[in-house]
Amino acid sequence: MASAQGFRLTADYVVPSDGAGTLWPDGAVDVDADGRIAAAGPRSELADPPGPVHAVGGLLMPGLVNAHAHTPMTLVRSAGDGLPLQRWLTEGVWPREGRMTPDDASWGMTLGAAEMLLSGVTTTSELYLYEDELIDATRASGIRLVMAAGIIAAMAPEGDVAGRMDEVDACHDAHHDPAAGVSVAYGPHSVYDLTPEQVAEIGERARARDALVHIHLEETEAERDQVLAGHGKTATQVLADAGVLDGPVLAAHAVWLDDTDRRLLGEAEAGIAHCPVSNLKLGSGIADVPRLLAAGAVVGVGTDGPASNDNLNLWDELRLAPLLARGTTHDAQAMGAVQGLDLATRSGARAVGLADVGELRPGAHADVIRIDLDQPEFTPGRPEELLAHLVWAGNRHHVTDVWVGGRRVVEARTCLTVDVQRAVAEARERGARLAG
Repeated sequence: MASAQGFRLTADYVVPSDGAGTLWPDGAVDVDADGRIAAAGPRSELADPPGPVHAVGGLLMPGLVNAHAHTPMTLVRSAGDGLPLQRWLTEGVWPREGRMTPDDASWGMTLGAAEMLLSGVTTTSELYLYEDELIDATRASGIRLVMAAGIIAAMAPEGDVAGRMDEVDACHDAHHDPAAGVSVAYGPHSVYDLTPEQVAEIGERARARDALVHIHLEETEAERDQVLAGHGKTATQVLADAGVLDGPVLAAHAVWLDDTDRRLLGEAEAGIAHCPVSNLKLGSGIADVPRLLAAGAVVGVGTDGPASNDNLNLWDELRLAPLLARGTTHDAQAMGAVQGLDLATRSGARAVGLADVGELRPGAHADVIRIDLDQPEFTPGRPEELLAHLVWAGNRHHVTDVWVGGRRVVEARTCLTVDVQRAVAEARERGARLAG
């Protein structure tokens, strides 16, 4: 992903996303030949540039991190609209996904990667099957990938997932290389799909490789009731008793939690992928993010799949997260704009297990996006209010240029790594076939 040589980007403003609301007027970001940030700050405070200087203007900030997605579902976008989760899956989504081929998944991922890059998402955390095809597609597009290879008992003969666990082990051993842009995680679908013993073994295998476990958790009230009836404890407590919370965990949704669940997740410093648009669209509920953060969990935001959102625009999520926090608590100070931005950058990166992504600081990967400030939404654009503009008014169409690991992948709103026209044509044809 690295550039052939180092270079400097200069802008009217640089937002490092350090969690403190820092804004550097007349800022610069230096990128070394390995695609990492050598320095960032006010231009007047930096040493000589490491190479050519590109005066891009506007605002530079870290690329966004999509903490939970099923991106090949671009091919089944909007399927089952209006149905609750279980009927949405069984009547709308699964019949189409059952016809999906590995090549279909590759094109669905390719289209989605372009959609995300064009909107400023530089890292995506995927939970899906066809992991080899998804890895190849994301490498070609240039987007950074955390690939949780799905493990689903409902799809296995007699629910036996031992062979699938072996496949995930092999995928991790063959492809896990975060420095090169691919991290491999274990993706058990859910506690209601797998037995506690299966969940425990998955957790054990993941810990042996210091790998992330990415799982759907407490998404709906019906799911919670099903697990309580079957096990006499919540899904979160099943994970804790199975030892899964002893290693890195990313829990998607986390809507239906009690105080004990939040305490367990907080003590484990578990990652939470908050997916407000999907949860609202499916009528699943609203995650209590302020209480999760207070308990010590590490929260990011995710789009979920394009069939339950129905897009991959993370700007919607980073805006809705603080809005919902304020609305549900009746407190305008429950979550600020700075924290909303943090969920989609620095905190989101840590939630998906990446320590050197999501912040413009020396040593981090140079995943950088440029925002066009010469737009009505950023007017009047007073510096002290610019971060608020970014969160409450910013959107995908403001992103003009994107670098991942120092490699420019979007220039002047054009994706340089994906033939978008062909990807759209392929997705239309394949989506029509899957719909039957």
